[in-house]
Amino acid sequence: MSGRRAARVLFGRELASIVRSRSYLLLFAGVAAVIIGIGIVGGGIDAGYVPTAVDLLLPLELLVPAVAFAIGYRSIADDIQRDELSVLETYPVPDWAYVAGVYVGRAVALVAMLGLPLFVVGILVWLSAGPDTTIVATHRGIDSPLLFGRFVLLTLAYALMVLAVVLALSALASTRKTALTFAVVGLGGLVVGLDLLVLRGVGAGWVTGDTLITAIAASPTSAYRGLVFETVLYVAFETETGYASPVASTFSLLVWTVIGLSVAALGVSQR
Repeated sequence: MSGRRAARVLFGRELASIVRSRSYLLLFAGVAAVIIGIGIVGGGIDAGYVPTAVDLLLPLELLVPAVAFAIGYRSIADDIQRDELSVLETYPVPDWAYVAGVYVGRAVALVAMLGLPLFVVGILVWLSAGPDTTIVATHRGIDSPLLFGRFVLLTLAYALMVLAVVLALSALASTRKTALTFAVVGLGGLVVGLDLLVLRGVGAGWVTGDTLITAIAASPTSAYRGLVFETVLYVAFETETGYASPVASTFSLLVWTVIGLSVAALGVSQR
């Protein structure tokens, strides 16, 4: 079986298993309720696209890793535990094709689970926000749906990066319980630990003004936050924020994604 064909077959298998699962349907309902609820309760929907993005940013920093974890932590570990990788070797299926098929299948589910509620929020803003909300108070820019669309794309890019790391941790585990432990500890360190390390560095003097932007980009969560500030929320500030470098932050998310998928493929190859 060719690598591309194997990847397509595995993609279909992953997507079908998610669609048939009631637990993922309940997860989607819960995620949708949280995202739409925050938009409504926070008042951003009546104020405009940028205020809505402000309301959603912090909750999504926590929600996105949780959803990616729920979708991906068992994906490869279950195949290892059921010895399905040995069966796939008889075809044979290249390691990269296996990881690609699993990743893309889970990624489609993750994008739908986060993207659809955010799309609904955008529609609600379009229906609810008054004409006087189109100009941001500082008059640095127009509060447009393009800014919210950019926010959604950045959120999905962050989610796909986290999913790649989750798959890597799943590939390193041999059982579902081990995968759960690896994912909790690994994601905690990646999503929260690196942020805290940057803060510790600033407080202790390890991180100075010259290296702060680089340190922020090294943390995936900070990189995502920095991209949102610099490319979406900038219209709400009177001057340039200088919070992060969009180029460095984008590069960071890309590197973490590649590292995650590479480690996943390496972990599968060692089975």
